[in-house]
Parts: sequence; C-alpha cells; structure tokens
Amino acid sequence: MLSRLLLFFIAIFFKLPLFVLHLLGALFGHIAYQSDRRFKERIDINLKRAFASSDASDLKKLTSLAIREIGKCLMEAPAIWFNSPQKNFCWVKKCYGWEHVEAALKKKKGIIFLTPHLGCFEITAQYYAHFHPITVLFKRPKQKWLANIVLSGRRHSKVHLAEANMQGVKQLMQALKKGEAIGVLPDQVPNEGQGVWAQFFNTPAYTMTLVSKLAESSKATVLIGFGHRLSKGQGYEVYIEPLGSDHSPQGINDRLESLIRKYPTQYLWNYQRFKKPNK
Repeated sequence: MLSRLLLFFIAIFFKLPLFVLHLLGALFGHIAYQSDRRFKERIDINLKRAFASSDASDLKKLTSLAIREIGKCLMEAPAIWFNSPQKNFCWVKKCYGWEHVEAALKKKKGIIFLTPHLGCFEITAQYYAHFHPITVLFKRPKQKWLANIVLSGRRHSKVHLAEANMQGVKQLMQALKKGEAIGVLPDQVPNEGQGVWAQFFNTPAYTMTLVSKLAESSKATVLIGFGHRLSKGQGYEVYIEPLGSDHSPQGINDRLESLIRKYPTQYLWNYQRFKKPNK
C-alpha cells in the first residue's frame, strides 16, 4: 500500500515541465554536495583522479557544473519512467548517427548498445524503442520499494528488462539471435568473477567482460549511445557512434574515457566506478 501511494505522488510530481525539474535538480545537486559528506567525497575523489593535471580553479568550476548535472540526472530519471513513450520521444530534439543503426540492422546480427553513466542514460533506450524493440540489462535495487518504482517506470511496450544474472544474460543472447538490440551500462561494476581489472582514467577499474563475450559470440554491431542533456531544460540530443574494432574491456574503457572527456560535466561522478566488486 505504501509503495503504491509513494508511486502515485512520484508520478504526479514528475509531471512537472523538464526545465522546472532541471532547475530543482541543479539546486538539489548543490545542497547534496554541501550536506552529504559521502556524496561530496566520491565526487571530489573521482574528479581529482580523472583530472589530476587540472589546476584548482578549473577543477572547482568543473565540480560546480558536475554537481548541477548530477542533480538534473536524479530528477529527470523518474520523469522519464512515468512519462508516456511519446512524450519521451518528443524530448529528443535530434539524433546524430542513426545511419549506424540502420547499417547494423541490415546485417541481422543484432546491436549491442553501450550506454555509460553519461548525460541522460535513461532516454537512449526509450528513444530507440520508439522504432524497434530493445532488451536492457539492469541491476535490481536492493530496496523493495525502489525496485517496484523502477520496474513500474521502465515498462515500455518495446523495452524488455533483463536482470544482471544468468537468466538475464540468456535474454540478451536470445534478443541478439533475433537480430534485435540490447542495452548495457558498460561502466557498471560487475560482480566478482564477471570482469577484469582495466585502466580507466589512469586507475584500475573492475570492468565487465560480458560485452566482449557477447560481441564475439554473436558478431553483433557494438554502438555507443549517449543522451546529451541540453541546457535550460530544452530536452536531449542522442548521439550514436560505433565503438570501434577493440571490444576488449580495456578498449571499451579507453573509448568511454575519450567520450567522457568531451562532456566531463555530464558524467555521474558520484558513481563508485573504482570500488571492489561484490562477491
């Protein structure tokens, strides 16, 4: 009963216009940075690690912009979950690189979309699902009430959810065999035994091997999908690019790092990318 009531109020709140949610998110980001010690420490440590050569003033400016974008990310995700698919589609103002999707579909080997914690990573699958089905790998939140909200919000007629377990991997493989697309967060820390240590911003990061294994076995096309968040709540631009020929964990990290350096303020710097994997 409580989760249903919470679900109702969240759905109402997140019907606010996107520019209002982003304004509130930017404010929330600053408040969280000032009041939550762990939140602040994660961001500071990760940014200093990634931009060690930057001077103090540049790093301070980058931090200020990054916490605003993190706040926007936290506000926009539930809005996207509870929007209609058509409204989410309309929030995308332009898509660059759709020709890569069309070329991959012609091969009928499937598509592996890598969507890092960069920009609005919720909008990319929603945009693709406007045209074609996609199966998305996800980790179920530990809190039951939050899991119910996430699962309810991510439902879409063409978005299928696959949990990060053996059954979920089978779902991914089945989708690829049908020539469909799958979505994976490539910078999500996998469980122990499901990854290798690879360099990411000059630091060892436990990186999944799933992508390289799926790419090798299915011969699917590997693409990077990135939802660039526009200023003033104007919406998003989706960028789709080929990963390249190196599908190894290190190759993926190198490619993601290059993309993140182009848009450093929109990466989720509070994410514990360099933590030890769970057993």
